[in-house]
Amino acid sequence: MAEISNRVDLTNCDREPIHLLGAIQPVGFLIALSKDWIVSRVSANIGRYLGSEPEAMIGAPLADFVPGHLIHDLRNRVALLSTPDAVERLFACRPIEGADACFDVAIHLAGTQILLEFEPGIEHNGDASGAVRAMIARLDSQPDVPAFYREGARQVRALLGYDRVMVYKFSADGAGEVVAESCKSGIGSFMGLHYPASDIPRQARALYKRNLVRVIRDVHQVPVPIVPERDAKGEPLDLSLSVLRSVSTIHIEYLKNMGVGASLSISILVDGELWGLFACHHYAPRSPTFERRSVAELFAQMFSMRLESRERRELVEYERRARDISDQLLGAVASDETLLKDPDWLADILTSAIPADGVGVWINGNYAFSGSTPPADDFRRIVRALNGTAAGRVFATDRIGSLVDGAERFAKEASGLLAIPISRSPRDYVVLFRSEMRERVRWAGDPHKPVEYGPNGPRLTPRESFAEWHELVEGRSTPFTSSEERVAETLRATLIEVVLRLADEAAAQRQHANARQELLIAELNHRVRNILGVIRGLVRQSQPDDDVVREFVRVVDGRIHSLARAHNQITDDHWGPAPFRALIDAEAAAFAAHKESSIHSDGPPVLLNPQAYSSMALVIHELVTNSTKYGSLSGEGIVELQWHLDEKGDMILTWAESGGPAVKAPTRKGFGTTIIKRSVPYDLGGDAEIDYAPEGVKARFRIPARHISEPRVVKGPPVKLPRVSHPPHPSQAPVKPDLLAGLSVLLVEDSLIIALDAEDILVRFGARIETASTPEAAHDMLDNWKPDFAILDINLGDQTSFGIADRLNDAGVPFFFASGYGEQANLPDEHRVRAVVQKPYTTHNIARAAEELLGLG
Repeated sequence: MAEISNRVDLTNCDREPIHLLGAIQPVGFLIALSKDWIVSRVSANIGRYLGSEPEAMIGAPLADFVPGHLIHDLRNRVALLSTPDAVERLFACRPIEGADACFDVAIHLAGTQILLEFEPGIEHNGDASGAVRAMIARLDSQPDVPAFYREGARQVRALLGYDRVMVYKFSADGAGEVVAESCKSGIGSFMGLHYPASDIPRQARALYKRNLVRVIRDVHQVPVPIVPERDAKGEPLDLSLSVLRSVSTIHIEYLKNMGVGASLSISILVDGELWGLFACHHYAPRSPTFERRSVAELFAQMFSMRLESRERRELVEYERRARDISDQLLGAVASDETLLKDPDWLADILTSAIPADGVGVWINGNYAFSGSTPPADDFRRIVRALNGTAAGRVFATDRIGSLVDGAERFAKEASGLLAIPISRSPRDYVVLFRSEMRERVRWAGDPHKPVEYGPNGPRLTPRESFAEWHELVEGRSTPFTSSEERVAETLRATLIEVVLRLADEAAAQRQHANARQELLIAELNHRVRNILGVIRGLVRQSQPDDDVVREFVRVVDGRIHSLARAHNQITDDHWGPAPFRALIDAEAAAFAAHKESSIHSDGPPVLLNPQAYSSMALVIHELVTNSTKYGSLSGEGIVELQWHLDEKGDMILTWAESGGPAVKAPTRKGFGTTIIKRSVPYDLGGDAEIDYAPEGVKARFRIPARHISEPRVVKGPPVKLPRVSHPPHPSQAPVKPDLLAGLSVLLVEDSLIIALDAEDILVRFGARIETASTPEAAHDMLDNWKPDFAILDINLGDQTSFGIADRLNDAGVPFFFASGYGEQANLPDEHRVRAVVQKPYTTHNIARAAEELLGLG
């Protein structure tokens, strides 16, 4: 073989110019011609076959050396070269007139030159078409793909007579596997052998797609150089399509180390790509005729077509079965939703569609495993990493180490994964795991031992090549195919349909539960408001004549009323945070309404949680009532009430009185003082300071951030909130004592204490009252009496007052409702516009409702 510019070894064989080796195998000879059939190059052994030396032939017409009828036949064949990689054949030719020996000729184009390659042939060739038909018939009779592979190897071996014929299949990364083999007994088996992509360099793979048959007759033969080695431009002859092209020294060493004397390979192309090879080994020199090789090439092309057809049929059948499994999954989970969280059941059904060694399920932060999977902590890391991949799409990898660090720790159990998202956002997954490839694959049999080692040593042997492949696939699994990923997408759509269906059902159940919860909360609030109303009624109805005790009752009543108002605020939003400013408004309206100037408040909108709201209601109540009794609000003074959020999010509240009478510190520690000083530190974990300065009481409170929330921000330009002053509320200004003088009122209320409280209020307004505790009693009264207006408690034990309302409406009697449910009261459509007074009854809410109902004022 001619020398090339750089030494080729295992580190650079991918760069070896194997199509430019400048030599041929000595079994035949080569002639290169210009387009006008002038000889431009020949192999150095040309004299042995044509009797003319290279120097005499180069530059002379080919017609000077071969018979004219052969020139005629060769020109006809050249005319048939319609594609760049076409090769024509001419069998049983005699380049020397009258000679006994005949040759087979391969004809192709190499750039601007015509290449003729002659090798010994036979006079009479067999029936090639009949042989191929019989071979294909045996292929078509095979029941499955493995048997199809085996029969292909058997047919090629029967045709060409090699000691061993293997079917090599390439993987997507270029590595390969022996998937079928036919060999004579006693030489061991290469079946199941895997080898790295580097065993067949890239440029060799490219040539396999162009030149479908590659034959090496004798690994010990000496290559014959081409004369001249380079043309006038310094370029060697392109032998890409040559049938006699010499062989890389690396490949020769590989074959020698295996004890192989001759080899032949035939490309298997599927969909235009190199699927694999028929690889033939012989343990002595062997040179099948050109005619036999041509038949083998035709068979390989037919094999490729049949293989492509079988693979397509298998793919269609595989995807059909996957759809059936998808339907089965949908039907099973629809009837039993717990199956979705059963990893063993999911593993059985999913791995019957996509082969895997284990399944992990991750739903709402909970996980479950079946089969061979990573440890739980590593599974959590994998799920977090999956959330960073393409959202909502199936993700597959044959190396988990590319997704998370430290994957080598569990590589034996799980090296590859296919993740199927089963929620709209990349949060919940079903993950199929495959174990490490090298743990799954074993090299079967006992390959023929090498008889000698070349300069690159034992590396160039099947066993050592397999060992290198083992190292290369460490931490890798068998890759998931594109068809498996398509099936996974189908399963994903099914699983998401199931999850969405379950989510809809769960949402309906949640909605039903929320409705029940709201009803229960409303009922609870109703009962609490009624209880507060009863307590207020008891306190007020129990007032004695003693002025001291009467004052005590008034203070207690105020505190209960304050708690009731706070309760109303925080239950309006189902026991949620309530606006702090509303608390200020309520207290100012209730206890400072008679002031021309009262409380000035300034602060950002903030919400207090229920615990803080109730506590601060009592604190503000005590501050307001003390100020109206002893402080600035008892005279002509004012109160400055300001609040803000500090850098920690705590609310800082300051109370400053001015303009009132001189202040004296209390001489005894009463309950009100205790509330002011201790409620915020004790109940809320904050701070409270109060200073009884002569010019006015000053207080400072810190409410921790955990009790504070800010209202939702409405998009738009920022609005500067003005300082708020609280003048008397129109509806809560002092009420005229004779507001209802001379009017008759029907009061329907099922609680005696609350009824007595309401009666007292109505009597103070000058009204005449008739009270009924049941619908029946109210109807009896209406049989003989028509009131001026009525107040109807909605809920009367296990009945309602809506029937009474209908009767009053028909009679033209105005009325309004009362309820402990307040704004959550559920009114029938015909009464939806009626006013509802929220209990407990107060002077102001009854007066306001009566004024609006009767047009008083």
